[in-house]
Amino acid sequence: MNSSGDTSSFTVLRQRMVHAQLRARGISDQRVLDAMARVPRHEFAPPQYRHQAYEDHPLPIGEGQTISQPYIVAVMLQAISPSPADKVLEVGTGSGYVTALLAELAEQVFSIERHAVLADAAKEVLERLGYTNLKVMVGDGAQGFPEGAPYDAIIVSAAAAEVPPALLAQLGDGGRMIVPVGATDSQQLQLIRMEGGIPQITLHELCRFVPLVSEGT
Repeated sequence: MNSSGDTSSFTVLRQRMVHAQLRARGISDQRVLDAMARVPRHEFAPPQYRHQAYEDHPLPIGEGQTISQPYIVAVMLQAISPSPADKVLEVGTGSGYVTALLAELAEQVFSIERHAVLADAAKEVLERLGYTNLKVMVGDGAQGFPEGAPYDAIIVSAAAAEVPPALLAQLGDGGRMIVPVGATDSQQLQLIRMEGGIPQITLHELCRFVPLVSEGT
């Protein structure tokens, strides 16, 4: 990755984020910690919020969307634990920050964003930073991207009332999906592992994400 614009002050703030917000709160996957220490979150933040890029809260990016809180991002990545050979689907590109982290952790990343203006902005930043093992598309995230299935891991950065059936169908055997499930004001991360064609669900942190909007609903 090309850390263009990654000044020393941001580097210090990013290292502090990893130690104080992630490692100290139980994030132990070293590959996830290393990726979050490398990827310049400030590059994905609007200029007026860059000074807050390494603080422990979401940041607005326009179109009613946000860059998720670093800790929640780390929890989700640790839950699906992408390996270097994995093919991953991301639902909700947003700023492209999680896309970049996935590109650091997996072999191939497909990312879907419903807002073309956000998708275009994310592509520009990801390209400038030198990522080539990913594809950002505009579309209905709840329908996934069947052409790339099956996936080893799926990460959903928007809340659904229930796990979208199309995404479940695109999860390969042994695959993992992390998705916030629940109402607007009450959501919980669900980790789904596909074992012999049967989804096994584990509940994780409470959270709050923007809603997953689908043309099919």
